[in-house]
Amino acid sequence: MRSAAYAVALLMMILAGSMVTTTAVTCSVTELSPCLPSFTSASPPSAQCCTKLKEQKPCLCGYIKNPSLNKYVSSPNAKKVAGSCGVPIPKC
Repeated sequence: MRSAAYAVALLMMILAGSMVTTTAVTCSVTELSPCLPSFTSASPPSAQCCTKLKEQKPCLCGYIKNPSLNKYVSSPNAKKVAGSCGVPIPKC
């Protein structure tokens, strides 16, 4: 009986660990490269851009706080892209 409880507890820990692993995001501004044409012009965002923007949503404050990236991710066009993709620009 004790070993069965131990096995269930171990299984739950493994499952919980795998759930955390799948939801983690690696912040890499290069992931937003499909959005670059829309960030720098008035062209509408592609589906791939919106997907990447949604994936990188947890990273946006870091990009906004980075002086070399801020002009791209905080530009009026970037805000339009985010709005088109349904991704709110965070208040950082």
